[in-house]
Amino acid sequence: MRLIRPVFPRGLLVAALACALLAACASAPPRNPLAEWRGSPNHDVRRARLVVLHHTDMESAEAALHTLQTGNAGGPVSAHYLVGRDGRLYQLVPEQLRAWHAGAGRWQGQDDLNSASIGIEIDNDGHSPFPDAQLEALLRLLEDIVARTGIPRAQVIGHADLAPARKRDPSAVFPWARLAEAGFGLWPRAAPAPAPDDFDPWRALRLVGYDLADPEAARCAFQRHFRAHECTLEEDGHMARGAWRPGDFDILHDLERQRLGRGDRALPGLAPAPDDEAAASARATRGGGVRQ
Repeated sequence: MRLIRPVFPRGLLVAALACALLAACASAPPRNPLAEWRGSPNHDVRRARLVVLHHTDMESAEAALHTLQTGNAGGPVSAHYLVGRDGRLYQLVPEQLRAWHAGAGRWQGQDDLNSASIGIEIDNDGHSPFPDAQLEALLRLLEDIVARTGIPRAQVIGHADLAPARKRDPSAVFPWARLAEAGFGLWPRAAPAPAPDDFDPWRALRLVGYDLADPEAARCAFQRHFRAHECTLEEDGHMARGAWRPGDFDILHDLERQRLGRGDRALPGLAPAPDDEAAASARATRGGGVRQ
């Protein structure tokens, strides 16, 4: 039997081909034209509400790319972006997918932080200054991200902020003030008003976003981020018990007011905060002396 091959009008064939191409494009996650694509398989799907900054603690961007693109003895990790010391940007995971960068942690009551965030690794050893070219590239990237995603500009934090008991990045030398000048991240206003005598620093830390499961670690993370002060570690790796520093309470009070909409209203439903002798002593002190 002779088979008769169906003949389709040329217009229908062109339309079908166009539909197929559009479907393929629709399924391909968009990539950021600012960055060089270096795809990583270590991801899944989610929607972001904040940006988390890391430092790589490695010798080069290429070494970091290798780690972020492969399986590792400690488990696969990735980030959405890597910022090289020379200002070169690399994208590893599309923003609408979940990169595996945050790990265990908590911020503003959210504990699935891989799902809630865009992760940016910064090529840095954890001790050296961050070059201008690198910071300028980071600021361009942040501007691009918030413009497209609607993530609030204040919701740019460090890895140590969400995991204070186990992380220190992006280090005490990271210039958060420079990001604040460009409008990114929560930052105290110039010459903040003195905190009231009954000010509770632990409540303020919670309102800013810190988890108080380990209060000392949360205090250290705050001081690292907002005071460029690095806490010491005990022999067992835990944060050494320290003290509030002069000016800490005034800064925390200002950050708390910003989180509350620049007013003095209280948020309902807050659990009692932990206390320590330094905070209690500072609250009890009225009049002269240095406010903590």
